[in-house]
Amino acid sequence: MRALVTGSRGYIGSHLVDVLRDAGHEVTGCDLGLYAGCEWGELTPPTAELSKDVRDLTVEELEGHDVVMHLAAISNDPMGELDPSLTGEINARASIELARRARDAGVPRFLFASSCSIYGRGESMDLDETAALNPVSAYAQSKIDAERGLAELATDAFSPVFLRNATAYGDSPVLRVDLVANNLLASALVYGEVRVMSDGAPWRPLIHCRDIARAFLAFAEAPREAVHARAVNVGADGENYQVRDVAEIARELVPEAEVVFTGEVGHDPRDYRVRFGLLGELLPGFRLEYTLREGMAELHGHYRDFGFSRADFEGDRFVRLRTLRHRLSLLARASEGAAA
Repeated sequence: MRALVTGSRGYIGSHLVDVLRDAGHEVTGCDLGLYAGCEWGELTPPTAELSKDVRDLTVEELEGHDVVMHLAAISNDPMGELDPSLTGEINARASIELARRARDAGVPRFLFASSCSIYGRGESMDLDETAALNPVSAYAQSKIDAERGLAELATDAFSPVFLRNATAYGDSPVLRVDLVANNLLASALVYGEVRVMSDGAPWRPLIHCRDIARAFLAFAEAPREAVHARAVNVGADGENYQVRDVAEIARELVPEAEVVFTGEVGHDPRDYRVRFGLLGELLPGFRLEYTLREGMAELHGHYRDFGFSRADFEGDRFVRLRTLRHRLSLLARASEGAAA
């Protein structure tokens, strides 16, 4: 199989390239390099690499691939709110145009990284793929818009598939600490406090970033009739947690820390517990390799080995929003200097 992975140098993409290469597949990586320097581990190189914006990928560059695995995006709620119109442009319209070009290039399958965050303020618990969508952010809305636009491109020869991933966490060669489990564990280590900014009550489904990568491989290898134009929740029923549960695991791993509910963000409207039965029906051989406790323990070991510090936690390197703001500021200064 020959796969093209967008966002190949990202938090999940770096795992996906490794998973695909380990399975013996050819991989074309495509990444803009916006977060170059955020690595804290060694990246597996793709077979070939394109350093460019996904909006600039051509039909010719897509030809010859068996699947496009589209991860590149403005990747969470805070980043999405910086410029909601740009979030819609990148996450929805650019994704749809990329899929259209892939279809024109004869690529038979397009795997789209969607999100369980589209359920937003859940009307009930244990939400399956038929549940109402209640987005509470520009990011979530962009994923809904992308799914709808991509579905319209489906043909007998082109199969878009929507992986509604649970909230990612865990160790990666390109670390992020702006994810709930990673953040709470890092807070415990550097402050001696597991700082929960809400009341800890909201539910989240959680999945290790490498398990998301493994799911992409499983969907790429699945029979067409099993996955064609399907939206599928990716996670496991037993991996739904309240934020306070995640905080407690962090405290157990760092026993000298205490859990502190700061409440500074008030009530978090994102509250959803998700069912993953359809994933097991469509891909009966796929199982998550990590539980939350196992994945957080692994990350805790890497934090310790790395000497993860308060400067790391409060700096730009491992928080996407800070990195983006810093680089936008540098670009603005460069532009002002050129105009002077």
